[in-house]
Amino acid sequence: MKTIDVILTDDHSIVRSGLRQLLTGAGDIRIVGEAADGHGLLELLRKGTADIVLLDLSMPGLSGVDLIKRLRLSHPELPVLVLSMHVEGQIVGRVLRAGASGYVTKDCDPAALIAAVRKVAAKGRYIDPALVDSVVFNGTLNSDPESPAEQLSPRELQVLERIAAGQSLGQIADELHLSPKTVSTHKMRLMQKLELQTNVDLLKYAVRHGITSS
Repeated sequence: MKTIDVILTDDHSIVRSGLRQLLTGAGDIRIVGEAADGHGLLELLRKGTADIVLLDLSMPGLSGVDLIKRLRLSHPELPVLVLSMHVEGQIVGRVLRAGASGYVTKDCDPAALIAAVRKVAAKGRYIDPALVDSVVFNGTLNSDPESPAEQLSPRELQVLERIAAGQSLGQIADELHLSPKTVSTHKMRLMQKLELQTNVDLLKYAVRHGITSS
């Protein structure tokens, strides 16, 4: 049985510890490196390689879609499996279009994560079954990759979706466990990126592009 070499990338050491214990317990999976952010991952890959990268989507600094695109350029043959708390179909679609080979949520069954690692390491593709409907039937996998919303971070897209659904900044802050000031900052940044001036412009943009909260 071939051993699968995995690099873990997550900014929480306790998460990496739990993943290390879970994956190495499978018998055919070996952790060959750990990184707390995107730059640390790229440094590891300059020194060696692996069969797969297990990647958290939201980390300080270089992360998310930008990091996946960097990996596709520098290591085009290296499969990337994203393990994230984000369940929004638009975010999953962006990640897969950026070049990730698979996407699983952090509350998935441990056996499903092991199965995903094995399948992606074998050059297959894997989407968490709980996310298939939101990705396929909402059309997010095949949506326009040149849309301005592609510029948004996962958190900014979450804020946009919830504003479009009619939630106040206070409600969004409570739901996402953020401060109202942080939510306001995300709103300001996403409006700048989308070149929107008013709340009416923002709502019109969301309706035009079919952006709603899942």
